[in-house]
Amino acid sequence: MSLLAAVRRQSAAFVCTPCRVRTYAAKSTTPSPTSLPPPETTYNGTSSCLPSTVLTGLNYLKGQPPVVALPDEDYPPWLWKLLEPKYLVDDGPGGKAEKVRLRKENRQRIRDQNLLKTQ
Repeated sequence: MSLLAAVRRQSAAFVCTPCRVRTYAAKSTTPSPTSLPPPETTYNGTSSCLPSTVLTGLNYLKGQPPVVALPDEDYPPWLWKLLEPKYLVDDGPGGKAEKVRLRKENRQRIRDQNLLKTQ
């Protein structure tokens, strides 16, 4: 194929492509957060937010109602234990606690070696 034929094909392809037009998403028909019931004023729960608080950023699907925080009783009890630090009982040499400690030390040693290689 000659250079002239290649240029003609490119210019023909450019003319035939449709124009790209920027469009915006349709407005949501979900109720606004202001139409939700007001949250309680006093709160003594373990959660960080009041019940019926709109949790912004969790609802990423169009046309869905906003995600609202529930009372603490509606959540499973294991949820409140997720942020507690793990404690392993020292069960002697060759036990689970020692294996976890050695694994952490090995990872840190590898990280330190890799850092020194980049210097």
